[in-house]
Amino acid sequence: MKIALNSNNSKIRSVMDSLAKHELQVRYTRIDRIKDSIVFTDYNFQVNDSNYFYPASTVKILSALLALEKLNEMDSLDLYTQFYVEGDSLETTFANEISKIFAVSDNEANNRLLEFLGQDRINKKLKDKGIAPVRISHRLSTDNAFEVTTRPLIVYLNDTTLTWLKPSVNKPPVPLALNRIKKGTAYYEENALINEPFDFSLKNYFPISAQNEVLKRIIFPEQFPKNERFNLSPDQHSFLLKAMSDPPRKMGYDDMDYYDGYCKFFMFGDSRDTIPEYLKIYNKVGNAYGTITDCAYISDSKNNVEFMLTATLLANENGIFNDNSYEYEDIGLPFLAQLGREIYNLEIAQKQRQ
Repeated sequence: MKIALNSNNSKIRSVMDSLAKHELQVRYTRIDRIKDSIVFTDYNFQVNDSNYFYPASTVKILSALLALEKLNEMDSLDLYTQFYVEGDSLETTFANEISKIFAVSDNEANNRLLEFLGQDRINKKLKDKGIAPVRISHRLSTDNAFEVTTRPLIVYLNDTTLTWLKPSVNKPPVPLALNRIKKGTAYYEENALINEPFDFSLKNYFPISAQNEVLKRIIFPEQFPKNERFNLSPDQHSFLLKAMSDPPRKMGYDDMDYYDGYCKFFMFGDSRDTIPEYLKIYNKVGNAYGTITDCAYISDSKNNVEFMLTATLLANENGIFNDNSYEYEDIGLPFLAQLGREIYNLEIAQKQRQ
Protein backbone atom coordinates (compact mmCIF):
# COMPACT_ATOMS: atom_id res chain seq x y z
CA MET A 1 0.00 0.00 0.00
CA LYS A 2 2.92 2.34 0.65
CA ILE A 3 3.83 2.18 -3.04
CA ALA A 4 0.31 3.24 -4.02
CA LEU A 5 0.22 6.12 -1.54
CA ASN A 6 3.70 7.25 -2.61
CA SER A 7 2.63 7.44 -6.25
CA ASN A 8 3.60 10.62 -8.09
CA ASN A 9 0.17 10.76 -9.72
CA SER A 10 -1.31 14.20 -9.09
CA LYS A 11 -4.61 12.67 -7.91
CA ILE A 12 -2.76 10.90 -5.09
CA ARG A 13 -0.43 13.78 -4.32
CA SER A 14 -3.29 16.26 -3.90
CA VAL A 15 -4.22 14.40 -0.70
CA MET A 16 -0.90 12.93 0.44
CA ASP A 17 0.84 16.33 0.33
CA SER A 18 -1.80 17.80 2.69
CA LEU A 19 -2.54 14.87 4.98
CA ALA A 20 -3.54 16.76 8.10
CA LYS A 21 -6.49 18.58 6.56
CA HIS A 22 -7.77 15.53 4.66
CA GLU A 23 -7.91 13.16 7.66
CA LEU A 24 -7.13 10.20 5.39
CA GLN A 25 -7.60 6.63 6.63
CA VAL A 26 -6.96 3.57 4.43
CA ARG A 27 -7.12 -0.18 4.99
CA TYR A 28 -5.99 -2.54 2.22
CA THR A 29 -6.67 -6.23 2.76
CA ARG A 30 -4.61 -8.71 0.80
CA ILE A 31 -6.38 -12.04 0.19
CA ASP A 32 -4.37 -15.24 -0.19
CA ARG A 33 -6.02 -18.57 -0.97
CA ILE A 34 -3.98 -21.44 0.43
CA LYS A 35 -5.59 -24.80 -0.37
CA ASP A 36 -9.04 -24.54 1.25
CA SER A 37 -8.11 -21.65 3.50
CA ILE A 38 -8.32 -17.89 3.00
CA VAL A 39 -5.78 -15.66 4.70
CA PHE A 40 -6.45 -11.95 5.22
CA THR A 41 -3.53 -9.58 5.67
CA ASP A 42 -4.55 -6.04 6.60
CA TYR A 43 -2.34 -3.04 5.83
CA ASN A 44 -3.36 0.20 7.54
CA PHE A 45 -2.58 3.84 6.90
CA GLN A 46 -3.68 6.19 9.69
CA VAL A 47 -6.57 3.88 10.62
CA ASN A 48 -7.66 4.84 14.12
CA ASP A 49 -11.11 4.06 15.54
CA SER A 50 -10.71 7.00 17.93
CA ASN A 51 -10.40 9.52 15.08
CA TYR A 52 -13.98 10.21 14.06
CA PHE A 53 -15.20 10.63 10.50
CA TYR A 54 -18.81 10.90 9.39
CA PRO A 55 -19.72 7.56 7.73
CA ALA A 56 -22.56 9.00 5.62
CA SER A 57 -24.24 6.37 3.42
CA THR A 58 -21.82 3.55 4.25
CA VAL A 59 -24.17 2.76 7.18
CA LYS A 60 -26.85 1.68 4.70
CA ILE A 61 -25.10 -1.65 4.26
CA LEU A 62 -26.07 -2.41 7.88
CA SER A 63 -29.75 -1.65 7.25
CA ALA A 64 -29.73 -3.97 4.24
CA LEU A 65 -27.96 -6.83 6.01
CA LEU A 66 -29.97 -6.74 9.20
CA ALA A 67 -33.26 -6.36 7.34
CA LEU A 68 -32.43 -9.60 5.54
CA GLU A 69 -31.67 -11.26 8.87
CA LYS A 70 -34.92 -10.08 10.43
CA LEU A 71 -36.91 -11.39 7.47
CA ASN A 72 -35.48 -14.83 8.26
CA GLU A 73 -37.03 -14.61 11.73
CA MET A 74 -40.52 -13.81 10.43
CA ASP A 75 -42.39 -16.73 8.86
CA SER A 76 -44.87 -14.58 6.94
CA LEU A 77 -42.37 -12.15 5.33
CA ASP A 78 -39.69 -12.45 2.67
CA LEU A 79 -37.67 -10.28 0.29
CA TYR A 80 -40.60 -9.72 -2.02
CA THR A 81 -43.26 -8.96 0.59
CA GLN A 82 -45.02 -5.70 -0.22
CA PHE A 83 -45.20 -3.04 2.51
CA TYR A 84 -45.39 0.65 3.25
CA VAL A 85 -44.34 2.76 6.21
CA GLU A 86 -47.14 4.55 8.04
CA GLY A 87 -47.36 8.08 6.63
CA ASP A 88 -45.35 7.17 3.52
CA SER A 89 -46.90 7.31 0.06
CA LEU A 90 -44.77 4.54 -1.46
CA GLU A 91 -45.70 0.87 -1.52
CA THR A 92 -42.60 -1.21 -2.10
CA THR A 93 -40.80 -4.47 -1.26
CA PHE A 94 -37.73 -5.22 0.83
CA ALA A 95 -35.93 -6.33 -2.33
CA ASN A 96 -36.62 -2.99 -4.01
CA GLU A 97 -35.36 -0.96 -1.06
CA ILE A 98 -32.17 -3.00 -0.66
CA SER A 99 -31.46 -2.73 -4.39
CA LYS A 100 -31.90 1.07 -4.27
CA ILE A 101 -29.48 1.31 -1.35
CA PHE A 102 -26.66 -0.15 -3.43
CA ALA A 103 -27.58 1.05 -6.93
CA VAL A 104 -28.04 4.74 -6.16
CA SER A 105 -27.55 5.00 -2.37
CA ASP A 106 -31.17 5.99 -1.78
CA ASN A 107 -31.69 7.70 1.61
CA GLU A 108 -35.42 7.01 1.84
CA ALA A 109 -34.85 3.32 1.16
CA ASN A 110 -32.42 3.18 4.07
CA ASN A 111 -34.85 5.01 6.34
CA ARG A 112 -37.69 2.60 5.51
CA LEU A 113 -35.50 -0.31 6.56
CA LEU A 114 -34.48 1.53 9.72
CA GLU A 115 -38.18 1.85 10.62
CA PHE A 116 -38.39 -1.93 10.19
CA LEU A 117 -35.36 -2.52 12.43
CA GLY A 118 -34.90 0.27 14.94
CA GLN A 119 -31.56 1.68 16.03
CA ASP A 120 -31.21 -0.51 19.13
CA ARG A 121 -31.66 -3.73 17.18
CA ILE A 122 -28.98 -2.72 14.68
CA ASN A 123 -26.50 -1.88 17.42
CA LYS A 124 -27.18 -5.03 19.43
CA LYS A 125 -26.97 -7.38 16.45
CA LEU A 126 -23.60 -5.93 15.41
CA LYS A 127 -22.24 -6.18 18.95
CA ASP A 128 -23.41 -9.83 19.19
CA LYS A 129 -21.39 -10.60 16.03
CA GLY A 130 -18.25 -9.01 17.43
CA ILE A 131 -18.41 -6.05 15.03
CA ALA A 132 -17.25 -3.01 16.94
CA PRO A 133 -17.10 -0.12 17.45
CA VAL A 134 -20.31 0.95 15.71
CA ARG A 135 -23.19 3.23 16.73
CA ILE A 136 -26.27 3.86 14.58
CA SER A 137 -28.26 6.75 16.02
CA HIS A 138 -30.28 8.36 13.23
CA ARG A 139 -31.99 8.22 9.86
CA LEU A 140 -30.51 10.08 6.89
CA SER A 141 -31.54 13.41 5.36
CA THR A 142 -34.92 13.69 7.01
CA ASP A 143 -36.54 16.01 9.57
CA ASN A 144 -37.19 13.17 12.02
CA ALA A 145 -33.63 11.82 11.85
CA PHE A 146 -33.21 11.34 15.62
CA GLU A 147 -36.76 10.22 16.44
CA VAL A 148 -36.36 7.27 18.86
CA THR A 149 -39.73 5.68 18.08
CA THR A 150 -39.90 3.96 14.71
CA ARG A 151 -42.90 4.31 12.44
CA PRO A 152 -44.90 1.08 11.98
CA LEU A 153 -44.81 -0.89 8.76
CA ILE A 154 -48.04 -2.02 7.15
CA VAL A 155 -47.39 -5.32 5.40
CA TYR A 156 -49.39 -7.17 2.75
CA LEU A 157 -49.65 -10.83 3.78
CA ASN A 158 -51.53 -11.43 0.52
CA ASP A 159 -53.59 -9.39 -1.94
CA THR A 160 -56.30 -8.63 0.60
CA THR A 161 -54.80 -9.13 4.07
CA LEU A 162 -52.73 -6.47 5.81
CA THR A 163 -50.88 -6.63 9.11
CA TRP A 164 -49.32 -3.91 11.24
CA LEU A 165 -45.78 -4.35 12.54
CA LYS A 166 -45.34 -2.92 16.01
CA PRO A 167 -42.99 0.09 16.24
CA SER A 168 -39.96 0.03 18.52
CA VAL A 169 -38.83 2.62 21.06
CA ASN A 170 -35.08 3.09 21.00
CA LYS A 171 -32.58 4.66 23.37
CA PRO A 172 -31.59 8.26 22.59
CA PRO A 173 -27.95 8.56 21.50
CA VAL A 174 -25.24 9.36 24.03
CA PRO A 175 -22.62 11.86 22.79
CA LEU A 176 -19.52 10.16 21.38
CA ALA A 177 -16.24 10.95 23.13
CA LEU A 178 -13.79 10.70 20.22
CA ASN A 179 -10.97 12.65 18.65
CA ARG A 180 -11.98 15.05 15.87
CA ILE A 181 -15.63 14.83 16.86
CA LYS A 182 -15.87 18.59 16.30
CA LYS A 183 -14.71 19.67 12.85
CA GLY A 184 -14.07 22.83 10.90
CA THR A 185 -14.45 26.47 11.89
CA ALA A 186 -18.13 27.11 11.21
CA TYR A 187 -21.38 25.60 9.95
CA TYR A 188 -24.76 26.60 8.59
CA GLU A 189 -27.96 25.91 10.48
CA GLU A 190 -31.26 27.03 8.91
CA ASN A 191 -29.38 29.45 6.61
CA ALA A 192 -27.55 31.07 9.54
CA LEU A 193 -23.75 30.84 9.78
CA ILE A 194 -22.64 29.62 13.22
CA ASN A 195 -19.00 30.46 13.86
CA GLU A 196 -18.19 27.32 15.85
CA PRO A 197 -16.87 23.87 14.89
CA PHE A 198 -19.55 21.42 13.75
CA ASP A 199 -20.33 18.83 16.45
CA PHE A 200 -20.77 15.23 15.22
CA SER A 201 -21.09 13.67 18.69
CA LEU A 202 -24.67 12.47 18.24
CA LYS A 203 -24.16 11.22 14.67
CA ASN A 204 -23.70 7.70 13.33
CA TYR A 205 -20.30 6.09 13.94
CA PHE A 206 -18.96 3.35 11.63
CA PRO A 207 -15.15 3.38 11.48
CA ILE A 208 -12.87 1.78 8.89
CA SER A 209 -12.15 -1.32 10.99
CA ALA A 210 -15.84 -2.10 11.48
CA GLN A 211 -16.66 -1.52 7.80
CA ASN A 212 -13.90 -3.94 6.84
CA GLU A 213 -15.20 -6.55 9.30
CA VAL A 214 -18.72 -6.30 7.88
CA LEU A 215 -17.47 -6.72 4.32
CA LYS A 216 -15.34 -9.76 5.20
CA ARG A 217 -18.39 -11.44 6.73
CA ILE A 218 -20.45 -10.75 3.60
CA ILE A 219 -17.91 -11.99 1.05
CA PHE A 220 -16.31 -14.79 3.09
CA PRO A 221 -18.87 -15.86 5.72
CA GLU A 222 -17.33 -19.31 6.08
CA GLN A 223 -14.18 -17.71 7.56
CA PHE A 224 -16.11 -16.72 10.69
CA PRO A 225 -17.79 -18.70 13.46
CA LYS A 226 -21.50 -19.11 12.87
CA ASN A 227 -22.43 -16.72 15.69
CA GLU A 228 -20.35 -13.96 14.04
CA ARG A 229 -21.91 -14.28 10.59
CA PHE A 230 -24.97 -12.57 9.16
CA ASN A 231 -27.80 -15.08 9.11
CA LEU A 232 -28.66 -15.08 5.41
CA SER A 233 -30.21 -17.84 3.35
CA PRO A 234 -28.33 -18.86 0.18
CA ASP A 235 -30.91 -16.99 -1.93
CA GLN A 236 -30.59 -13.88 0.22
CA HIS A 237 -26.80 -14.01 0.00
CA SER A 238 -26.90 -14.31 -3.79
CA PHE A 239 -29.39 -11.44 -3.98
CA LEU A 240 -27.18 -9.26 -1.77
CA LEU A 241 -24.01 -9.93 -3.78
CA LYS A 242 -25.78 -9.09 -7.02
CA ALA A 243 -27.22 -5.88 -5.55
CA MET A 244 -23.81 -4.85 -4.23
CA SER A 245 -21.99 -5.41 -7.51
CA ASP A 246 -24.45 -4.53 -10.30
CA PRO A 247 -24.09 -1.01 -11.73
CA PRO A 248 -27.29 1.10 -11.78
CA ARG A 249 -27.94 0.40 -15.50
CA LYS A 250 -28.48 -3.29 -14.66
CA MET A 251 -31.22 -2.26 -12.25
CA GLY A 252 -33.05 -0.13 -14.79
CA TYR A 253 -31.55 3.30 -14.10
CA ASP A 254 -30.61 5.70 -16.90
CA ASP A 255 -26.85 5.38 -17.37
CA MET A 256 -26.56 9.03 -18.40
CA ASP A 257 -27.36 10.11 -14.85
CA TYR A 258 -26.39 6.93 -13.02
CA TYR A 259 -23.19 5.82 -14.75
CA ASP A 260 -21.21 2.77 -13.63
CA GLY A 261 -18.93 4.74 -11.33
CA TYR A 262 -21.83 6.58 -9.64
CA CYS A 263 -21.54 4.37 -6.54
CA LYS A 264 -18.18 2.71 -7.38
CA PHE A 265 -15.66 5.31 -6.22
CA PHE A 266 -12.58 3.05 -6.35
CA MET A 267 -11.20 2.77 -9.89
CA PHE A 268 -14.25 4.35 -11.61
CA GLY A 269 -15.47 7.26 -9.50
CA ASP A 270 -13.73 9.92 -11.61
CA SER A 271 -14.87 8.65 -15.02
CA ARG A 272 -17.91 7.61 -17.05
CA ASP A 273 -16.22 4.38 -18.16
CA THR A 274 -18.18 1.14 -18.29
CA ILE A 275 -16.96 -1.47 -15.80
CA PRO A 276 -15.93 -4.61 -17.72
CA GLU A 277 -17.91 -7.78 -17.03
CA TYR A 278 -14.87 -9.62 -15.64
CA LEU A 279 -14.41 -6.97 -12.93
CA LYS A 280 -16.82 -7.07 -9.98
CA ILE A 281 -16.89 -4.42 -7.26
CA TYR A 282 -18.93 -5.33 -4.17
CA ASN A 283 -19.11 -2.19 -2.12
CA LYS A 284 -20.91 0.61 -0.31
CA VAL A 285 -19.95 4.26 -0.65
CA GLY A 286 -20.86 7.38 1.27
CA ASN A 287 -20.33 11.11 0.97
CA ALA A 288 -21.68 13.91 3.14
CA TYR A 289 -20.34 16.88 5.08
CA GLY A 290 -17.25 16.80 2.86
CA THR A 291 -16.30 13.27 3.91
CA ILE A 292 -16.13 10.67 1.14
CA THR A 293 -15.73 6.94 1.79
CA ASP A 294 -15.73 3.63 -0.04
CA CYS A 295 -15.50 0.08 1.32
CA ALA A 296 -15.08 -2.52 -1.43
CA TYR A 297 -14.16 -6.08 -2.34
CA ILE A 298 -12.78 -6.03 -5.90
CA SER A 299 -12.54 -9.25 -7.89
CA ASP A 300 -11.07 -9.66 -11.39
CA SER A 301 -11.82 -13.11 -12.84
CA LYS A 302 -9.74 -12.43 -15.96
CA ASN A 303 -6.50 -11.70 -14.09
CA ASN A 304 -7.30 -13.82 -11.01
CA VAL A 305 -6.97 -10.85 -8.68
CA GLU A 306 -8.99 -10.05 -5.55
CA PHE A 307 -8.54 -7.62 -2.67
CA MET A 308 -10.41 -5.41 -0.24
CA LEU A 309 -9.96 -1.68 0.11
CA THR A 310 -11.56 0.80 2.49
CA ALA A 311 -10.70 4.49 2.56
CA THR A 312 -12.10 7.77 3.80
CA LEU A 313 -10.99 11.38 3.46
CA LEU A 314 -12.26 14.86 4.17
CA ALA A 315 -12.54 17.28 1.23
CA ASN A 316 -13.73 20.51 2.81
CA GLU A 317 -11.22 23.21 1.94
CA ASN A 318 -13.04 26.14 3.55
CA GLY A 319 -13.69 24.34 6.85
CA ILE A 320 -17.40 25.27 6.79
CA PHE A 321 -19.99 22.51 7.14
CA ASN A 322 -23.50 22.39 5.69
CA ASP A 323 -22.63 24.95 2.98
CA ASN A 324 -22.66 22.30 0.20
CA SER A 325 -19.22 23.50 -0.89
CA TYR A 326 -17.07 20.39 -0.85
CA GLU A 327 -14.29 19.15 -3.14
CA TYR A 328 -15.69 15.73 -3.99
CA GLU A 329 -15.17 16.13 -7.75
CA ASP A 330 -11.80 17.89 -7.53
CA ILE A 331 -10.11 15.93 -4.74
CA GLY A 332 -12.17 13.14 -3.18
CA LEU A 333 -13.32 11.10 -6.17
CA PRO A 334 -10.06 11.46 -8.14
CA PHE A 335 -8.07 10.27 -5.11
CA LEU A 336 -10.26 7.23 -4.38
CA ALA A 337 -10.45 6.24 -8.05
CA GLN A 338 -6.69 6.48 -8.52
CA LEU A 339 -5.97 4.70 -5.23
CA GLY A 340 -8.13 1.82 -6.42
CA ARG A 341 -6.28 1.71 -9.74
CA GLU A 342 -2.87 1.85 -8.05
CA ILE A 343 -3.69 -1.08 -5.74
CA TYR A 344 -5.31 -3.02 -8.59
CA ASN A 345 -2.24 -2.60 -10.81
CA LEU A 346 0.07 -3.66 -7.97
CA GLU A 347 -2.05 -6.77 -7.43
CA ILE A 348 -1.84 -7.66 -11.12
CA ALA A 349 1.93 -7.10 -11.17
CA GLN A 350 2.35 -9.32 -8.12
CA LYS A 351 0.18 -12.04 -9.68
CA GLN A 352 2.31 -11.98 -12.85
CA ARG A 353 5.48 -12.45 -10.79
CA GLN A 354 4.14 -15.58 -9.09
